Amino acid sequence: MASLAVRVARDAPVDGQGVFVNPAVARGSTVLFSSLEAMENAGHKRYGDELIYGAMGTPLQHRLEHAIATIEGATHTQIAPSGLAACTLPLLAFLDSGSHCLMSDSVYGPMRRFAEKVMRRFGVDITYFPPCASEEELQRLWRTETKAIFTESPGSHSFEVQDIPMMARVAHGHGARLIVDNTWGIGIFQPFRHGADISIQALTKYPAGHADTIIGAVSTANEADWHLLRDTAIQTGQVAGPDDCALTLRGIRTLPVRQERQSQSAIDVALWLQSRAEVSRVLHPALPSCPGHEFWKRDFSGASSLFGVVLRPDFTLPQMQHMIDSLQMFGIGASWGGYESLILPTTRGITRSCDSVTQAGPTFRIHIGLEDTHDLIADLARGLDGMTKGNT
Repeated sequence: MASLAVRVARDAPVDGQGVFVNPAVARGSTVLFSSLEAMENAGHKRYGDELIYGAMGTPLQHRLEHAIATIEGATHTQIAPSGLAACTLPLLAFLDSGSHCLMSDSVYGPMRRFAEKVMRRFGVDITYFPPCASEEELQRLWRTETKAIFTESPGSHSFEVQDIPMMARVAHGHGARLIVDNTWGIGIFQPFRHGADISIQALTKYPAGHADTIIGAVSTANEADWHLLRDTAIQTGQVAGPDDCALTLRGIRTLPVRQERQSQSAIDVALWLQSRAEVSRVLHPALPSCPGHEFWKRDFSGASSLFGVVLRPDFTLPQMQHMIDSLQMFGIGASWGGYESLILPTTRGITRSCDSVTQAGPTFRIHIGLEDTHDLIADLARGLDGMTKGNT
């Protein structure tokens, strides 16, 4: 992965001509052609890297698409202006009025709202299933009009690792698609090798890696699906700016190094938290206490730096909030995957339809950055000690 990240989507010197290590940023809307015929011919090549119009792709967007497709094990990738836009694109491309989608109860909150407020208005019915549902449970929920399973693994906030090969078996047995939000698993889970038809990435997170870019991606290994995704992206104006593409390409070069360091630090912090008396449970896929841990061991080659923590039930939400406010090394803010550590309460941020998550006490989410692990643990120790004193 490290060598791939450094070399993917780059030019090599040819015929004695030197090239820059990083490609130039080309900004533009209008693309000029030598003739009307040339312009018309370019329009017929919209499924490739042809330059047609700025809103249909720039040179850096196409390079980034090649890079993500290679990392994900896909044949094609469509860049989107945000992670949420990437989540919505497959539903807009593949679901029609009257169709039905099975959606994991633990998907990203804004994606859930899109399904409820937009897709239902378009006549698409959504049924939520527990993220740890069995094959028999999914089969019972299946309808003749079901066209897709949409899931995020591990689950948003609750971190259940799901049985993706089983879901693929169910979907493909009915001629439907499996759509997977693989943001947590970039570079450590190969979605297409495990049966996914579509993989989604919020490139804002680990790939960009510096908390200064909003961008997403949708990948596929199916040519017909690629055409539908590409056409839908063009028809809905989904495009990312060349500067965002450049920042993301730059981030990819260091992705494996950052991921390895942050992942190990996250496991160290998670194990330390697991030993604390204030903590009821640590929701980290690499730990046996996390739902679906056996699927993580089977399907993943590593771990991310994002995980959840459940406090004892005798602690209150205000106590947890005070503890979070007292921390010095953890920023309070949305998103994750950057170089800085972050923390957010999740007790009020979890919406479920299947009663698929019932945590004992207040919960929060941690993203571990590139800071020294000992400093992070010392900061958390001060915060938890203060919370405990307030509980006596």
